[in-house]
Amino acid sequence: MADAAEPETEAPQLPHAVAQGPFDVIVDADALRRAADRLAAGTGPVAVDAERANGFRYSSRAYLVQLHRRGSGTVLIDPIAVDDLSPVQEAIGAEEWIIHAASQDLPCLREIGLEPATLFDTELGARLAGFERVGLAAVTERLVGLRLRKEHGASDWSTRPIPQSWLEYAALDVEVLPDARDALAAELESQGKREIAEQEFAYALERRPKPPAPEPWRRLSGLHTIRDRRQLAVARELWLARDALARETDTAPGRLVPDRSLLVAATAGIDAKQRLAARKDFTGRASRAELDRWWRAIEAGRSSDDLPALRVKSDEPPPPRFWRQRRPEADARLKAARAVLQQVSEELAIPAENVLMPDTLRRLAWDPIDATPDAIAEALRAREARPWQVAATAQRIADAFVEADQAPAEVPEADS
Repeated sequence: MADAAEPETEAPQLPHAVAQGPFDVIVDADALRRAADRLAAGTGPVAVDAERANGFRYSSRAYLVQLHRRGSGTVLIDPIAVDDLSPVQEAIGAEEWIIHAASQDLPCLREIGLEPATLFDTELGARLAGFERVGLAAVTERLVGLRLRKEHGASDWSTRPIPQSWLEYAALDVEVLPDARDALAAELESQGKREIAEQEFAYALERRPKPPAPEPWRRLSGLHTIRDRRQLAVARELWLARDALARETDTAPGRLVPDRSLLVAATAGIDAKQRLAARKDFTGRASRAELDRWWRAIEAGRSSDDLPALRVKSDEPPPPRFWRQRRPEADARLKAARAVLQQVSEELAIPAENVLMPDTLRRLAWDPIDATPDAIAEALRAREARPWQVAATAQRIADAFVEADQAPAEVPEADS
């Protein structure tokens, strides 16, 4: 008789992280100066995080700032109540800051006068180390051996007073970071990726957001389905009316009237204000309370002499699915380069999108360029590729382009 299979044993559950506190939120200048002194007296890098109210408020401002440093403890600041955070900046501005997913937090930190001199991004570092899961909870479990409770991540942080359970959650987001940073730095060093990480962290710190779009209303979800310029003008006026109300009330636009309802109002040919009010697919907390506003916007769009173009000219390459018909040589280059970049990604154990931004590769393939390593390297640097990326990819992309150029040309399929 065969031996019975041994029952599978579950992996032991990791203990939950416990916040150290204290959980008193700083709301005045005197307390802020004392906290700044504590932070200045600490040792090592400073863990920093910020909580916003995305999905609830119009702005992306910080509603809570958390800081933690060994020897200093945890500091929680209400940046709404304290409008001058310069004592904190003076205390820690020259130190390395540890931030998880810094691209999300740096804009709102800069808005309140907080800016690091150097950065260690644990989310980005985890990507470079080849981790499959790079959220803070997953990184903490892997590197620190503790579990994080993440139940308040999507809360409305503009709520005052902030509940104590939320403050404990917020404190943990920074208290685990110093240990995670040290373990991750050791992992990157062991993989020979310290220099790669330093270049990526420096780029993340230097990079600034793109300038505002000239026509931000074109971000309206589903706008591409509109094929009539008059309806497009109505959609524009509705978006602008909603944006003005959202800004005035500091409310997320989608909470006032969702995008799908604006599209209904713009395209359904509604001929009376009351008929708009009667539609079940015109929803949102302000859909009836601000009915006059929406109807004025509809009338303004219908009477406007400024009809927007259905499509905006752009220097962006078209979607790659159209390349085979429009520019087959670029399509061949892109496919060949994607294959070699995937090889580089596997060799380095770094995601392909971190080896080289997909948009950068598309532009290289679309724009006529000499298939030489020097020309490719120059084009990569012009698109802000870091030195390690240029070294890892320029020769390989050039070889792929040459191979694609020399391959027999494919005959594009005729449009059906």
